[in-house]
Amino acid sequence: MRRAVALAARGAGETSPNPVVGCVILNAAGEPVGEGYHQRAGGPHAEIHALRAAGEHARGGTALVTLEPCDHTGRTGPCSRALIDAGIARVRYAVADPHAAAAGGAATLAAAGVDVAGGLLAAEAAEVNRAWLTSVRHGRPFVRWKFAATLDGRTAAADGSSRWITSPAARADVHRLRAAADAVVVGSGTARADDPHLAARLPDPAASGSAVRQPLRVVLDTGATAVKPGARVLDGAAPTLIAVAEDAGTAHLAGRTGDGTVSVVRLPRAPGGQGLSVPALLEALYARDVRSVLLEGGARLAGSFVAAGAVDEVTAYLAPALLGAGPAALAGGGIGTIAEALRLEVTAVDRIGPDLRITAAVPGPPPAIRTPSVTAPDAPEEN
Repeated sequence: MRRAVALAARGAGETSPNPVVGCVILNAAGEPVGEGYHQRAGGPHAEIHALRAAGEHARGGTALVTLEPCDHTGRTGPCSRALIDAGIARVRYAVADPHAAAAGGAATLAAAGVDVAGGLLAAEAAEVNRAWLTSVRHGRPFVRWKFAATLDGRTAAADGSSRWITSPAARADVHRLRAAADAVVVGSGTARADDPHLAARLPDPAASGSAVRQPLRVVLDTGATAVKPGARVLDGAAPTLIAVAEDAGTAHLAGRTGDGTVSVVRLPRAPGGQGLSVPALLEALYARDVRSVLLEGGARLAGSFVAAGAVDEVTAYLAPALLGAGPAALAGGGIGTIAEALRLEVTAVDRIGPDLRITAAVPGPPPAIRTPSVTAPDAPEEN
């Protein structure tokens, strides 16, 4: 199963809006004979790749899968039926499928006489699939807020200069986060100050045999005044969505939105009229099959997401430098006293060149982990 989890991780950033899944097939003697992972949305699922590799050696064997085999027909057929047809005798899966449309594979397998049980390495499998599981549980995209700051928490100097606080190695690592996300979000302040490109650039993508999957570039431009003609996000290198208020004028964007790479969505304003409604934005993105968001906006935009309870994870790049003055990483957030502080759980601390990368998760219930055991009547005991 641990091998299956490692295989699942290979699909990160490629399978959305579907989950990442890995599968290993053992023959009747318990020897590995096939493995696979879900490589892209619309393509064969992990079980299908593994069964093809195993061939007839799968008959009477065991399938270890990181997610309960699906039980519905979408762009591909049900994996539960494929496992039954291949003569698999035993299935062990890590995490039960929380998606109502796809769940039920364990019951179907058990009804066909297959010995089925869930929960093996559930925590490890859930972690590699955390973004997708969180999106299913909340009905909105998983949100990772990324920022770069000095050790005294400044994201720019007193004169507004910020290039570059962190090292080239740290900045390159951000492109890895972009490539793994479905969408990258910034606000109008960042659009005006930096004219960001927001596309993912990875070193030597040809070496991997495939082009970099580009995220949807999202600019929250309430008054439709920040994204000007000629802005870098309008260059067609990646799809772009400009979110504006319902009463904003967008005539100046009309010449760009017809080519299929740029679109505009109108959203209600946030309570009080400052900015756009974060829940409405996330709902609109979820409807566009966005399951993970990398939030790269400034302090005020980050504060609005924190206040809305819409940040699931924080990735902070800290440079060994001091500025003493300048803007902080977070402004607002609806926190008025120390008792209201949003306490995070540090999950990783890494050196990236001279900088530190700290990853911290917002605590909460585990993302939709169910581990029922469904066993066929009179199934033989495991040795």
